[in-house]
Amino acid sequence: MLMSRENTIPAPRKRRTARRSVATVSLGNGTLEEKLAAAAAAGFDGVELCEADLEASRLSPAQAGQAAKDLGLRICLYQPFRDFEAVAAGQLRANLDRAERAFDAMAALGADTLLVCSSTSPEAIGDDSLAASQLALLADRAHARGMRVAWESMSWATRVSDYRHGWRIVEAAAHPALGVCLDSFHILAQRHDPAEIRLIPAEKIFFAQLAGAPMMTLDLLTWSRHHRCLPGRGDLDVAGFAAILADAGYRGPWSLEVFSDQLRAARPATAAADCMRSLARLEESLRARTAIAPAP
Repeated sequence: MLMSRENTIPAPRKRRTARRSVATVSLGNGTLEEKLAAAAAAGFDGVELCEADLEASRLSPAQAGQAAKDLGLRICLYQPFRDFEAVAAGQLRANLDRAERAFDAMAALGADTLLVCSSTSPEAIGDDSLAASQLALLADRAHARGMRVAWESMSWATRVSDYRHGWRIVEAAAHPALGVCLDSFHILAQRHDPAEIRLIPAEKIFFAQLAGAPMMTLDLLTWSRHHRCLPGRGDLDVAGFAAILADAGYRGPWSLEVFSDQLRAARPATAAADCMRSLARLEESLRARTAIAPAP
């Protein structure tokens, strides 16, 4: 069951958790200013700010953060940070330096959660304990700056593509500033059972990303980058996924991350309104499921 804003668990900085969020990559063809304005006008509480949108903008990170704040939007996630874990010592030092630059941008933006994708590098070492220890080091850096790390198991990752495997590594790292990001596409497209999300403590589910997709025989990367769709429009049971998240106690943002050639071609206002309608329908389906479900 979705919670009201008043009952939502606050983020570490005691800021109101955004209930409805959308990734800027899902907000059509426009400038960052246009995308932020469209998200606010459509009624979103926050956005996932994609690094590419910030890099393409004339705004500095501080200016982008202020623009979002002026519109009443929270930047609830900065993404993506890639190919960090399970590397040799020399590469780890370089990756930590790279992370500090991301944290600098986040500090200027006013964002407190960094999305880190499980490595797709062919050089990634297949050692879970090494991955856990290195992610803990990254979380240490984040924690020192009042931030946190949400680690996502990417479906085409080299070593960790299953969210259950990813959770075991996060659990082993045992760091308060390290949690998981759960993406409906990566889980459902691989036909992994989402029911085991209930085994993850709710406070360790830092972020959830929602997207549907039609069933296709493409490779996962191409399928994900070009053919996702809004929840309810494809073959993936996103509503069932969201119901499991709610049942597991997730209280973070419900965020749409839809890589779609159709959305990329739309104007930001059109894309944002379409995204909000889809999210509202998803919330309604969750309320209906809760109403008819037997008491636990």
